[in-house]
Amino acid sequence: MVAALDLPRAILLALWMAINPSLTTIPNLLTYGRIVAIPVIVLLVVLGDPALRWLALILYIAAAISDFFDGYLARRWNQSSPLGRMLDPIADKLLVAALIVTFAWDRSFAAWDLIPALAILMREILVSGLREFLGPRNVVVKVTQLAKWKTTVQLLALTFVFLAPLLAGAGLVAELLLWLAGAMTIITGVQYFQGAWPHLSGELE
Repeated sequence: MVAALDLPRAILLALWMAINPSLTTIPNLLTYGRIVAIPVIVLLVVLGDPALRWLALILYIAAAISDFFDGYLARRWNQSSPLGRMLDPIADKLLVAALIVTFAWDRSFAAWDLIPALAILMREILVSGLREFLGPRNVVVKVTQLAKWKTTVQLLALTFVFLAPLLAGAGLVAELLLWLAGAMTIITGVQYFQGAWPHLSGELE
């Protein structure tokens, strides 16, 4: 019954995307693929098999690389779209958040590693809320260079968390990178709130 009800919606979605070419550009397809890959990566990790963890890591690396190429190709080919601009940063946050929860669940994180992991989760939620609050006021929260590096360090840290039970010494590198990512996350979060404070405090109302 559910499948029968979902089929017309799927057909309508396919038709809608067909008549909206901007939704099916290669940059957008890369973003969609990154989002679709998230539950697959999580499932492969929670199954607990080392071979499947390697496969999950390969998919994760492909998803992380696509993060660079969707934005690059959108600019290079002038295929930027409102949907792509909205989904691209969300896809990154979904990927990082899903893996943090998964690694906490399967104890890939040491107890103290939960501190930077929680800092990353809390910062992403707070900044997303900040963007939502400022959006109707036409205030753009600019992404700083440090924030871009923060995302890179986060993705790299999670790569080594994948590798921790598979390669000797990867766990120590994962911990160092995770704490570095946590520190950068806090700093960039403070920067965002400092820039937005005049709007939050009502000074510019």
